[in-house]
Amino acid sequence: MIIVILILSIIIILRTNNAFWHERETTPDPADIEYNDRSDYVEKSFQNKELNIAVFQGAYGPEYWKEIVELFEEAYPGVKVNITISPRIADIIRPQIVAGNPPDFLAITDTEQSRMISSLVKERGLMEISDVFESKALDKDQLLKDLILPGMLESTRFTPYQDGRIYLAPFNAGPMGLIYNKNLFREKGWELPETWEQFFALDEELKKEQNYLVNDNGTKTKRALFTYQGIYPEYLEEIMYPALANSTGIDHLKKIFSYEPGSFNTNEVKKVLDIFSKIGSGGYLLEGTVTRHHIQAQSDMMLGKALFVVNGSWMEYEMKDFPREEGFEFGMIPVPVFNKGDQRYILSSYEQFSIPARAKNPELAKLFLKFLYTDESVKLFAQKSNGAYALKGAKELSKPYLTADAYGMFSAYDGATAILQDWNTLPKNMKIDIRTDLFKDVMTPIMTGKMTTEEWVERVEKTFAEIQSKTMDLQK
Repeated sequence: MIIVILILSIIIILRTNNAFWHERETTPDPADIEYNDRSDYVEKSFQNKELNIAVFQGAYGPEYWKEIVELFEEAYPGVKVNITISPRIADIIRPQIVAGNPPDFLAITDTEQSRMISSLVKERGLMEISDVFESKALDKDQLLKDLILPGMLESTRFTPYQDGRIYLAPFNAGPMGLIYNKNLFREKGWELPETWEQFFALDEELKKEQNYLVNDNGTKTKRALFTYQGIYPEYLEEIMYPALANSTGIDHLKKIFSYEPGSFNTNEVKKVLDIFSKIGSGGYLLEGTVTRHHIQAQSDMMLGKALFVVNGSWMEYEMKDFPREEGFEFGMIPVPVFNKGDQRYILSSYEQFSIPARAKNPELAKLFLKFLYTDESVKLFAQKSNGAYALKGAKELSKPYLTADAYGMFSAYDGATAILQDWNTLPKNMKIDIRTDLFKDVMTPIMTGKMTTEEWVERVEKTFAEIQSKTMDLQK
């Protein structure tokens, strides 16, 4: 009897293994198939050939997404992609997510105003996609992870739980710094500021009548040194984090990003905060800035009302239809440093892709993600949106399609160390958003002199302490 049972067990194991290897042979990895045969792969492997994607329509516009969806459907006959794209995408899809019926693929970043992705991260509502990056690219004999810009996948923005597992995928990448009019600087013979002292010294040039802005009726107005997107003060992170890296050092910045109590209450941090206070109280800020939205502030700078505005390399495309000073040329520099010769830092922009944990068609979503990383897609994004993917070599691959100004702004990386905002992910159900105390609720009072930098430090430290206390309580 025992012998019969053993023989039957061996037969079952052999049949199971044979079925496993047969399945492996008939359902290959998409990266191992010749491009012309991919449509056959979809026919065999995906019973559900309908993909629902949701896209935040930001500064890069909708044109790229409409065309890349068409190319994906052409490459994989039988696949149908339903795309929802809107500046208010979170409002549209939130009911679907709450109902447990989310889109299959999200092109929404965790810095988007609704903070929907941050909430999904906290709730562990995104699917792990490490396997995508451990597989081969669709159009290269390389693992996908080896194509991504160094340091991106290791950041908490993409591995939010600090366990080495990837839940968000990089989309684009570009420098964020101080935008200025290259032609104006060239005409006036002004030097670009390397230090904060040189930055503020430029205001002396702006006080000279020959450098005033002249409007159509001949009225002369002094240019302001600086403006920013007043009702969206989070844009000032493009100054904050590089300046903190310069003043405190990268290791200390990591402590701040980890909400370590005491890390924000140092003389080096206060020196950075004093820069914002000086801009506002010292008369360097364009009047009315704190009430302006991003398009208004950026338009003011382009019309010559302010010398600098904070923004990223996407600004040229975003503002392509808006008026500007005659001869205007986009330029960008990294944030100034405190001492000449200091290492300069520049914040890198990024957007993200993700797949909800409850997506109905995750495997087709993963294939779509890999398709977005092909050279064809990279070139199309540059052509339609004037931007570059977060891939090695994407800048040069995109060069023929980028405008001269957009390509030139990437030179802001030269001689600077690129950093990401790298805040640790907060535990599930913790509703605190550190950006509220760093920017949203404090920047206008700081700029208008109604709050001191000491009060700012106290507020952030109180939030750090609350985060640490609640984290310990949740871990008990």
